[in-house]
Amino acid sequence: MKHVYTLADLRDPAFAEEMPNAKLAVIGYPIKHSASPQMHQPALDEAGFDLQYIRVEVEPGEVDSCFSEMERIGFIGCNVTVPHKLEAMALCDELTDDAKALGATNTILFKQGKRIGHNSDGPGLARAVLEDFGKSLTELRVLILGAGGGAGRAIATQCAREGAPAIYLSNRTVEKLDPIAKSLTEEHGAKLVYTLSTDEADLATAASRVDLIINSTSLGLKEDDALPLPAACLSAKHMVYDAVYNPPVTPLLAEANKLGSKTSNGLSMLLHQGAISFAFWLGQEPCITTMRRGLGK
Repeated sequence: MKHVYTLADLRDPAFAEEMPNAKLAVIGYPIKHSASPQMHQPALDEAGFDLQYIRVEVEPGEVDSCFSEMERIGFIGCNVTVPHKLEAMALCDELTDDAKALGATNTILFKQGKRIGHNSDGPGLARAVLEDFGKSLTELRVLILGAGGGAGRAIATQCAREGAPAIYLSNRTVEKLDPIAKSLTEEHGAKLVYTLSTDEADLATAASRVDLIINSTSLGLKEDDALPLPAACLSAKHMVYDAVYNPPVTPLLAEANKLGSKTSNGLSMLLHQGAISFAFWLGQEPCITTMRRGLGK
């Protein structure tokens, strides 16, 4: 079994012969860092499903081809991670209420010739914040970094749905945030929504007014990545959640730890969204303890 498969592997007739039980996957670009198989495979085994969960690296623009190959082979479904969550949504025949509300898909079910898109990121984050910080989003003013992307939009929407008292949206391209902010207030009942660029002064002002800072950018995946916001914006009063989980301590979390902030990484969100995806595919709840153990939590 390979660590990472590709679209070419799925197209190879030998794949179905050599991997007959590979019916679930996570797709992304890159994908080698994904810990999803580490939690899903033990849960599948414990529940008695003779299935394998694999990583498939798919370049942008190839998601439709990947889905077609998966359908041909007989996949049950897949998880979708960066940068494919919006592309995947556009390729679905049906969307769940969560996918429609959150504006992206991270979970696909192939059923009776249809592609059904779901989003477990938002509910997964809500569970993770409550578990890691002992606070619900209903109580927290939130700054979301990278709010213009698929994950960021889902997180922002979940914050609105949970009734967060104030939501600050930051993105390099601030124009992307206008329709998101409008959706949060008009469709999801957000109380206060502010949009801002990645300008240091704007970020510092927003950070001074919030309780929870969430990084939904990919900054932190690489060792030489810049911080998603200047360290000077952080303080001990903050809860800092980085959706990146590999490395476990990102540069952002390292700086926050120095200042005494409460911190957590994306493993908890991965865990809880994974459990929701598992139930969506297979119709039963997984053992969350087994999934947690697989992630080393």
